[in-house]
Amino acid sequence: MHEADVEQLELACFGGGLPEQAEFHLRLAGLTYHEDRVAESHLQKALAIAPDHAAVLIGLYRYYFYKGRLGEALDVAELCLLKSAGDNGLDVDWHKVKQDDANFGSYDAILPRFYLFALKAYGYLHMRLGNREEGRAAVEKLLELDPGNKLGGKILLEVLEREGREDDD
Repeated sequence: MHEADVEQLELACFGGGLPEQAEFHLRLAGLTYHEDRVAESHLQKALAIAPDHAAVLIGLYRYYFYKGRLGEALDVAELCLLKSAGDNGLDVDWHKVKQDDANFGSYDAILPRFYLFALKAYGYLHMRLGNREEGRAAVEKLLELDPGNKLGGKILLEVLEREGREDDD
């Protein structure tokens, strides 16, 4: 991938290159957040205009997540994981991704960081939805790719390890 292409993809994570109408609908979704049908309609319109844009996917993910619609948030997290795998030139199977496949160690490397955030969301949501083994595997992969724990994956494993045990304090 050419450096200019990488820069365009990185800018997209911050909303760069977002078509004006998609941005308009994202803004309206935020303003109407308390009106579920209206806000979701605006998000769907933004998605129809820019289906592969990171800003739209992130907006949709956050909407579902904060509305407690975790299954739908997981669907979007999976889309983000696939998109970011493609953007980073990674295997679409997150199990096969290795630490040296991308610049995961740099917090300034936006595309690899987006991948890590998507993987963290994927793992966390699986944990919340009761699929603890899939969640654990994803978080363990996150920590393999982010051994410095910059994204806070260790706390998710600690929660899993404490689960089911009584507090001895």
